[in-house]
Amino acid sequence: MAKLEIASFNINSALIAQEFGADRVELCAGMEVGGTTPSDDDIIQLREKLTIKLNVMIRPRGGNFVYSNEEFESMKHVILRVKNLGVDGLVFGILNPDNSVNVAQNKELVELAAPLPCTFHRAFDDVADFQIALEEVISCGFKTILTSGCESNVDLGLDNLTKLVQLANSRIEIMPGGGLRSTNIVRILNQTKATYFHSSAITDGGDTAVGMEILALKSKLENQE
Repeated sequence: MAKLEIASFNINSALIAQEFGADRVELCAGMEVGGTTPSDDDIIQLREKLTIKLNVMIRPRGGNFVYSNEEFESMKHVILRVKNLGVDGLVFGILNPDNSVNVAQNKELVELAAPLPCTFHRAFDDVADFQIALEEVISCGFKTILTSGCESNVDLGLDNLTKLVQLANSRIEIMPGGGLRSTNIVRILNQTKATYFHSSAITDGGDTAVGMEILALKSKLENQE
């Protein structure tokens, strides 16, 4: 059965995700910049209340995904700290200035995160060549790629998402996300054949997931089985 991850930018949103049937939460701060590392306090508080899986974003700032040496060292320290807070996975991604995957730095972070599984986040949507990038991300040891198909949303990236799932051939999870809602998830599922989906489930312009939207997303995934 296809599963659902909810991007949550606060504790309340994550608890709503759990209450309405999400399979996993991706906890972030910095909604206005697309997600940054949440505070240790938020992670600890949420882990005490959450029984579903909890992934945490490791991103020092908004903007591009090319990081200074200082930022990279900071990410390493954060990973070593956060992995001991009871989380189930980590989410990050580093590019080179030419928008290729920084294999050396990503691989180092994946190794530091072990044994936790890692997701390469939507930095993937900035890559110059997604077929090359796919192989590079796999070589780094990531288990999942969160992507809108290298377009601004999953609707525009649908053909690319379909191709990515085919090219991945079960070597890595391709998780469609970015503009994913209950209104388009059936079409995305049916065409891509992906098995994990990502949404903020925010439909009211706020900063918190809407329970009925999560319910609708889950219902449509289950009814397609």
